[in-house]
Amino acid sequence: MKVAIGADHAGYEYKNIILQWLQEQNNEVTDFGPDSADSMDYPDTAHPLASAVESGEYEYGILICGSGNGVCMTANHHKGIRAGLAWNVEVAELIRQHNNANIICLPARFIDIDLAKACVTTFLNTAFEGGRHARRADKISC
Repeated sequence: MKVAIGADHAGYEYKNIILQWLQEQNNEVTDFGPDSADSMDYPDTAHPLASAVESGEYEYGILICGSGNGVCMTANHHKGIRAGLAWNVEVAELIRQHNNANIICLPARFIDIDLAKACVTTFLNTAFEGGRHARRADKISC
């Protein structure tokens, strides 16, 4: 599986842990930054990552910031992106099943790393249900 991962300074530690963990599971994961925990602007990571997922270069993306909201809002400005904020496993499953999300956004300041990993696992292993949900997901892009 080809996955893009990125964060801001608040998500830097989680990004590194999840990156290594996914690579250990034989996933092809590309790090979109940052390279340190120094303060930075989340759009500087979220836009390039969203563009790479939107182009089809990566199947899925993972974005992490303090609340998860900044990266989610930024990614969703891309027409082909359906980014969803997940704070528990059930939400991670539903953003895939019902919304056909292609980027999961995680709030590093509000969930622990084990829950973050569980959300990523669920997100990456859940299929889109299609059916009535496809009609709705097709209406998301402007």
